[in-house]
Amino acid sequence: MNYLQLIADSYTGYANYLWQEITSPSWHNYFYWLIAVSLFFFGVEWFRPWRKDQPPFRKDFWLDVFYMFFNFFLFSLIIYNAASNVVVQFFNDLLASIGITNLLAFEVMSWPVWAHLLIGFVVRDFVQWWVHRLLHKVPALWEFHKVHHSVEQMGFAAHLRFHWMENIVYRTIEYIPLALIGIGLRDFFIIHIFTLAVGHFNHSNFKLNLGPLKYIFNNPQMHIWHHAYDLPKDKPLGVNFGLTLSIWDYLFKTDYIPYDGKDIRLGFPGIEQFPKGFVKQNLHGLTRSKASSAPHEAGTKAALQPIAPEKDKLAT
Repeated sequence: MNYLQLIADSYTGYANYLWQEITSPSWHNYFYWLIAVSLFFFGVEWFRPWRKDQPPFRKDFWLDVFYMFFNFFLFSLIIYNAASNVVVQFFNDLLASIGITNLLAFEVMSWPVWAHLLIGFVVRDFVQWWVHRLLHKVPALWEFHKVHHSVEQMGFAAHLRFHWMENIVYRTIEYIPLALIGIGLRDFFIIHIFTLAVGHFNHSNFKLNLGPLKYIFNNPQMHIWHHAYDLPKDKPLGVNFGLTLSIWDYLFKTDYIPYDGKDIRLGFPGIEQFPKGFVKQNLHGLTRSKASSAPHEAGTKAALQPIAPEKDKLAT
């Protein structure tokens, strides 16, 4: 395989795809689904805000809007699509050299549509839950993940504020599990749009009583605590790691909702000195510093302090 040709074809192919997405609206169009889902939650935040004193155009709103389009589309055009194609091809060539030509372990596409949608969604979310924990546990990865935790006023667009390296980490670790079950492009599209909507919901300035479903699906009242500046002393590396499903946190005892946390401080110790602009944030973590050698040291010290007293009713 000519890897240079693969890189060139990846760039031109994705550029053509992106142009087609923008110029040809359709029901299978990621670009306009992103806009539609975002406008929906912007309207929800405007007309039914949970934090009524927080303006719809909150702090860093436009920065997060740029992050949405960068991480959803532009990053793939700049580097990710070509790099991932090269890595996948190299990985397949390596497997072929030892006689493995197909990673498929389950022929899920022969199952009913609901079944392969469900297994694809659950497997992907479970893998992402563990990757998310790694981002908090591994010092170098935490430095990248700080970009997402630099949000100081929560809103739907904060969902896609994350360092470009997170794309690489998530997709690299996801590759083998998803390849084993062979999820098709149509199913991946449906799963991706569904998780996009839930991710926007989790980060939105909105309150919705899910009832028993809160033990299955993530929600703003749970996820706000994941972004809390002050962490519980027995969970200094983070809480509520669920992306779409909350069930993993309840199963693995990382759930934490001590009270209605709509007014808690967000961020992490040292956020005052964290870069504020897009470019500096996306260069953060690429060079080693004192901060990156022990990323949770300050957070752990802060976590040993008692949290604010309960000032609202207990979460139910």
